[in-house]
Amino acid sequence: MDHATRTDEHEYVSEVAETALGPVEYAVAGTGTPVVVVHGSPGGIDAAALMARILPRDRVSAILLSRPGYLGTPLDGRLTIDAQADLIASLLDHLGIERAGVYSWSGGGPAGYRFAVRHPQRVNGLVANAAVSQAYEAPHQDLATRLMFTTGAGQWLLRLLAAHQPERYIKGELASEGDLTQEQLAQRVEEVLADPAKRDLALALGPTAVPDAHRRAGYHNDLDQFAAIISLELEKITTPTLVVQGTSDSDLPPAQSYSAAKTIPGAELLSLDTGTHLALYTHPDAGAAHGRVVDLLVRSGA
Repeated sequence: MDHATRTDEHEYVSEVAETALGPVEYAVAGTGTPVVVVHGSPGGIDAAALMARILPRDRVSAILLSRPGYLGTPLDGRLTIDAQADLIASLLDHLGIERAGVYSWSGGGPAGYRFAVRHPQRVNGLVANAAVSQAYEAPHQDLATRLMFTTGAGQWLLRLLAAHQPERYIKGELASEGDLTQEQLAQRVEEVLADPAKRDLALALGPTAVPDAHRRAGYHNDLDQFAAIISLELEKITTPTLVVQGTSDSDLPPAQSYSAAKTIPGAELLSLDTGTHLALYTHPDAGAAHGRVVDLLVRSGA
């Protein structure tokens, strides 16, 4: 069943497409150059909608989706990274779209990269934001952190903090995604709180990144698939590519993005100094970075 979901002033209507490769939950927001938005791990279409806030709705038609195992897209045996990449192509077929840009983040990176390798004729441009590009294992979490993010009581506490102690919530979020000094962290938190767009996104992102019952299958499959990566064959990518990476990212080793930028022919690297895993959305230079992202995706699709 179709349903509307509101994320602050942003609204999208999701539905399930019965593609040739099985069902996939998706939504289309905005008009203009089509861009597939590929969320991370955990995530879902709600996380993709938050990612898409940096894409102007009058210039970009954002194709939001839930990858297999997340929210309204069942895993249904579509376990491999290549199967997820092919599912993107199948969704484009369903929508009657021949070519689109791809904008991925974190755990959405492998599917985005492989889509560009396996379906080069379908890709106008690729933006890979702090994207997994090599074998990857999630950073170790202590017991308290695991309980916070995997239990109902922990998730209730997170919602309570976001609603009543946003400064503490954002500080914890940024601290868990970067290796900033205490001074750098305090300054970044202050900057995020002072910017309504950054503040609202940081507070809204948390619930989409919890491996709850509606995301657990996708998350565990992602970790299995990422640990088994031998090569994504990035050297075969021919589309214009922008790789974005924060230098203080503690979730994804920055070396993965640096290697990807060197391996993909002609790729550009946008490095955000002292940026955490959320750099594209919370860094002081985020506005300029958004311009670079939109420019590549729209220019490549013109």
